[in-house]
Amino acid sequence: MGPKIKRRVLAHLIEFFIIGVAMGVSEDLLAIHFATDAKITWHVFKVAFLVAFPFAVISEIVIDLKIFRKLFRNNHKKR
Repeated sequence: MGPKIKRRVLAHLIEFFIIGVAMGVSEDLLAIHFATDAKITWHVFKVAFLVAFPFAVISEIVIDLKIFRKLFRNNHKKR
């Protein structure tokens, strides 16, 4: 893989990671709002972010596992 393709792959990963975190946080905040009487404060937002972050990381790795394999195999073969 050339440097341009690696940059595009990295941009793709970052975009989908950010979207995953945003969707996870919004989903958690909606669930908190409708399931409890808690007000949405910065503390609640931080907790929702901390819950959504690992799931976004895991889903991004699982979804793009082929891309990671290609990157690691190509880097390993060059050495």
